[in-house]
Amino acid sequence: MKPPFGCQELTECEWYRLWNHLRELEKQTWEAILVRGKKQNHNVAIEDLSKPAQDRLTEMFRPLDFDDLLSLRLSGKERIWGILDRGSVTLLWWDPEHEVCPSRLKHT
Repeated sequence: MKPPFGCQELTECEWYRLWNHLRELEKQTWEAILVRGKKQNHNVAIEDLSKPAQDRLTEMFRPLDFDDLLSLRLSGKERIWGILDRGSVTLLWWDPEHEVCPSRLKHT
C-alpha cells in the first residue's frame, strides 16, 4: 500500500519528527488543539475526502460508524489523519502531500 494510506516510506528522520509532533500535541488540551489551533487541526467530513481516501476507509471499516476524520497539521502539506473518539485518537495515515483531502483554493 502506498502513501497517503500508510507509513511504509517514512525515513527514520521523518518518524522521529512525526513522533515528536504527536508528543507535543499530547501535552495540550483538545481545546488548544482544535479550538485555538483550528486552522491547523480540525475535523473533516468523510464526503470531503478524496475518492481514494473514502474507498480506503470503506475497506478498513465496514460499516463506517463515524462521520469525519481528524486532520492534524504537521507542516505545510503534511497531515496526520485519525479518528477522534471520546478524547482519544486512532491514527490512520501520514499524508505527506496533502492528498487525503486536497485543498481547494478560493478564487483560482
